[in-house]
Amino acid sequence: MSTSTPIATAIPHTTRPRAVTTQAVVDQLHTWLVPDQFKDYGPNGLQVEGGAQITHVVSGVTASLALIEAAVTCKADAILVHHGLFWRGQTGVVTGWMRQRLSCLLANNVNLLAYHLPLDAHPIYGNNAALARHLGLTPLPIDVGRFGDQRLGWLGTSDHKDLASLAQSVGDSLGRAPVVIGEASQPIRTVAWCTGGAQGFFEAAIAAGADVFITGEISEPQAHYARESGVAYMACGHHATERYGVAALGEALAAQFGVAHTFIDIDNPA
Repeated sequence: MSTSTPIATAIPHTTRPRAVTTQAVVDQLHTWLVPDQFKDYGPNGLQVEGGAQITHVVSGVTASLALIEAAVTCKADAILVHHGLFWRGQTGVVTGWMRQRLSCLLANNVNLLAYHLPLDAHPIYGNNAALARHLGLTPLPIDVGRFGDQRLGWLGTSDHKDLASLAQSVGDSLGRAPVVIGEASQPIRTVAWCTGGAQGFFEAAIAAGADVFITGEISEPQAHYARESGVAYMACGHHATERYGVAALGEALAAQFGVAHTFIDIDNPA
């Protein structure tokens, strides 16, 4: 068993959870997220087939062995994640960690559903939308509030008027201090953000007129771009910025079908 300590948040139900077909859940998720509109790095949808009916969905960021084991302990029929098992460039062999994860899913007849870029982009349940709600950011209208590849980056405003205040609030909200490049007194008018590993969107955020860019990770070039452009950069953690969308999507499924939902947070320092 894994050594990670999961944090589970159960969504309360006043009635006994209902059963719904796995296909109905897949169809609903495709209707909401429209995955065919995105050029992605792996398959979106049902990645591993389990039982034909679902009464309990566990959501989490990544289909790690720790999450799968925790879902089995919860007697879940389905796991809903942002980071699934299969990605472009993999060898295709089922050994090591892949064998362990697949074995646990198949042995327990658990469905695995994964949505990557479609979950980032969704205007209500998506990672960017959910992070905005969590951080108190106000998105601009879609026609002027998107930037970057496949328009995955978001623009908006914050009640915090300088970088120091915003960074403190973000750190408090996410439970970890962000890596911040910029002057503490720097005025903040327009905020750009894109969850996860979106450091490559920084130049597009600068071109879009942002005063600060919030994302999960930072690579070597971004520190220089921030200093030279005068646009602040905040790296808040890949996992930390992507905890909220999949939980919101799981709650939406629970509301739609009456199934039980539990969000399980497997800690990740990245």
